[in-house]
Amino acid sequence: MKHSLTYELIKKDSRTKARRGVIHTLRGDIQTPVFMPVGTQATVKAMRPEQVEESGAEIILANTYHLMLRPGHKLVEEAGGLHKFMNWNKPILTDSGGFQVFSLKGLRKITEDGVTFQSYIDGSRHILTPEIAVEVQTSLGSDIMMAFDECPPYPADWHYVKKSLDRTNRWLQRCKDAHHNTEKQALFGIMQGGMYYDLRKESAEKIVEMDLPGYSIGGLSVGEPKEQMLEVLDYCVDFLPDNKPRYVMGVGTPDYLFEGVERGVDMFDCVLPTRVARNGQAMTSEGPLNMKNKRFEHDFTPLDHKCDCYTCRNYSRAYIRHLVKSNEIMASMLLSNHNLHFLINMMKGIRKSIEEDRFLEFKKEVYEGYYGK
Repeated sequence: MKHSLTYELIKKDSRTKARRGVIHTLRGDIQTPVFMPVGTQATVKAMRPEQVEESGAEIILANTYHLMLRPGHKLVEEAGGLHKFMNWNKPILTDSGGFQVFSLKGLRKITEDGVTFQSYIDGSRHILTPEIAVEVQTSLGSDIMMAFDECPPYPADWHYVKKSLDRTNRWLQRCKDAHHNTEKQALFGIMQGGMYYDLRKESAEKIVEMDLPGYSIGGLSVGEPKEQMLEVLDYCVDFLPDNKPRYVMGVGTPDYLFEGVERGVDMFDCVLPTRVARNGQAMTSEGPLNMKNKRFEHDFTPLDHKCDCYTCRNYSRAYIRHLVKSNEIMASMLLSNHNLHFLINMMKGIRKSIEEDRFLEFKKEVYEGYYGK
């Protein structure tokens, strides 16, 4: 089958599983490892698309669950698709909505057919099935669509996770059967299996058997200890092929990005940089800074002396603190711009370090600056 997306491996690190590659899509290449900004409701919060592009982003995410409820996928299709609707010409990845509906707990019911749930907007009832998830994402016109799956909670016993995994596998087959726009949109499968080695291996075998253009490792960062997550991630990557991109969803702190890359992951996303920005936090080479802190009141230096983003070129810590303390909208705008640039630039440094075979040295440098160790 001809896919609209292919992965090219450029270089492997000699001491870890870290790898440098390129994802080729119809709307442009994506250099990997990559951090993908999240535009939940067809916008990266507090940023214009031009600013997101200027930060170095080559792909962004949008949320199927939110967009099907408002403004509705048919309206987006009428507008010419998500790219035209939100004025973003580079690749877009849409999730299936599965994680959102499963996180609703008391407001949803899981059956073999799919999930019925109540809208968080007006309480109206909806159903999301594998076929509907594909239909919505087809209308949105994303370059990468995710299969509809169940994300089991943590902790969950083996028997529950096994039952959930079997249903997720059946749902993946239904997603593949419903997906006909393969020359324009790539369907990624999602590995599940909780914290169980045998179930993760079984899940990987099923999704790889379907020969999809890419694979995500789901069900991580859902409340489990960091050490357990990294242990599971370490063997999950070994179950996936070298010639396809690997994606871990919802990861965005520097340590998780480095640990994921070290284990062979290519793609990451998280709302973290813009979310903490709205709470007055700056991510810098010297660690996170709480811009509400009084020590910045007379500090007229940039947020980060190593950063060349728009915010750091034009504004001081003292001014940004003033905006934060005054609850000005521009505080979120300037901090979001900087935080996004910080993470994307860090990933650029990771790619260069893999090319130069000094990934572990670069990791140590960043950790010492950000975490003080």
